[in-house]
Amino acid sequence: MISLTERQADALTELVNIAFGLTAAKLSEISGHRVLLETPIVAIHPMHALARELGLFVTGEVATVHQVFSGPVSGDAILFLNYEGAVKLSNLLVEEHLRSQRLDSSTDEILTEVGNMLLSACLGMFGNLLQVHVTFSIPRLRLDSLEHFLTSISIGGDELRHAVVITTAFNIFAQGVDGRIVIVLGVSSLERLIQAVERWEGSEGPA
Repeated sequence: MISLTERQADALTELVNIAFGLTAAKLSEISGHRVLLETPIVAIHPMHALARELGLFVTGEVATVHQVFSGPVSGDAILFLNYEGAVKLSNLLVEEHLRSQRLDSSTDEILTEVGNMLLSACLGMFGNLLQVHVTFSIPRLRLDSLEHFLTSISIGGDELRHAVVITTAFNIFAQGVDGRIVIVLGVSSLERLIQAVERWEGSEGPA
């Protein structure tokens, strides 16, 4: 099993935090309200443990924004929100008269854009760190059960895969919306990422 040392986890958390800081600034500009993304928690889990890990956070229907990425490092990047959190997040980013208690075409567009910004920030950071070009697919929003969605990303490709799970919360008007970003990587891609984090931590990372 592949795991992170404490120093590697700290370095990867710092890198994700930098990427999220830029994203929070963009979201603040779009919404006209101060958006804070709490310091993320980063961990690696084998795919078979992902349902248990995310099951602590998601019950019932899950809203996901999903992007496939390819290049020297390839995999799947997904933003997970439970249904209530997805509604709450979309309502925090629109004017009061446009708010709704359910997801519809207008909220779908908002969530897809937020997901795209967060996922692109993480994947762009990974690409810069590895000094490789990563190509992203068009982000797609889905509503599904957690189990069904995880099954859909678990099949295809025989390479043993792991998930980098990034836990964070959005704070707008001091209202927290929990989210999870999951980046699924094959063993070779994950090993390249860990080696690159090691190099960054040794040269530029936190003391």
